[in-house]
Amino acid sequence: MAATPAKRTTDIGPPHFEQFLPPVIKKNYGKWKYHEIPRQGVLMHVAESGDKLWSVRAATPRLMSIETIRLFADLADEFCDGHLRFTSRNNVEFLVVDEAKIEPLIARLKKEGYPVGGMGASITNIVHTQGWVHCHSAASDASGVVKSVMDELFPYFDGSQKLPAKLRIAFACCLNMCGAVHCSDIAILGVHRRAPAIKHELLNSQCEIPSTVSACPTGAIRPAKVDGHDSVEVIEERCMFCANCYTVCPAMTLNDPVNDGLSIWVGGKVSNARHEPMFSKLAIPFLPNNPPRWPEAVAAVKNIVEVYAGHARKYERMGEWIERIGWPQFFKLTGIEFTKYHIDDFKHAGETFRRSLHFRHSE
Repeated sequence: MAATPAKRTTDIGPPHFEQFLPPVIKKNYGKWKYHEIPRQGVLMHVAESGDKLWSVRAATPRLMSIETIRLFADLADEFCDGHLRFTSRNNVEFLVVDEAKIEPLIARLKKEGYPVGGMGASITNIVHTQGWVHCHSAASDASGVVKSVMDELFPYFDGSQKLPAKLRIAFACCLNMCGAVHCSDIAILGVHRRAPAIKHELLNSQCEIPSTVSACPTGAIRPAKVDGHDSVEVIEERCMFCANCYTVCPAMTLNDPVNDGLSIWVGGKVSNARHEPMFSKLAIPFLPNNPPRWPEAVAAVKNIVEVYAGHARKYERMGEWIERIGWPQFFKLTGIEFTKYHIDDFKHAGETFRRSLHFRHSE
């Protein structure tokens, strides 16, 4: 008699989220009526049933020790019946059902060094990539720059300084943009400025030449024999310094401590509110890597934030403000020099970039 086949397992991903939902969310799933912000860092959700849930948002450095995770778990046990969640911007949100526990939780978080804020018309935690911590294609650090910038902009996180609307900052350590900097109000982007340095004597023993050639998204790499070695050559005017070739071939090093640095982009957003989604555009083409506090990058971002805070209308996002006043006025107000690098030539952008749910009716 044939053995009964084992039951096939088709759910091979992470555990289903439903088993982790707090009871109040499970009870009111899909039946939330509205939400409001009673104080900075606290979001109150009200369900059709009348149930309420408060999300208390605290900033984290993303890189955490097990002691920090245990601390958050202990706080969640004490104040939230064991329920918390992490946001895509590295905030931790404690889900409180007892309103009387909100202030004691905030006081405890403050005592432990984790500030509460980042909701509504403010700056929330910066979403960012890994940088020098472990990424092979990084043109800059991520954690160090983000820490330096947020230290300077902290009054806009805890609400002691006001903004016209929410302002989202993102950081990506190279143009592959794991940090999604293309759609944030202010984006800090690590940039390489030199084509890969090729170690011709090592390339054929360390890399597969066909794989290296095919890794280039712009077709800038082709096979070549150099000094008797089977190798490749790079057509530099086609190279966009993405490091895809370095990913598959360690003999094509791209990192350069002198020429790598940061660029600043502005005006992107994902939201469809009031205006269709917008892509970030170049504001500052290059700033040097200057660890440990990156003063040039910090000053540049702070300047843009302060000019925006002082001139934008209420509810106006960065890109909407720039669109209203025009780019010449943006450069004038911020004092940023306009250079040839600001002129883009994306001729087909109108066909490929514009995607919106907005409709305009005319007679």
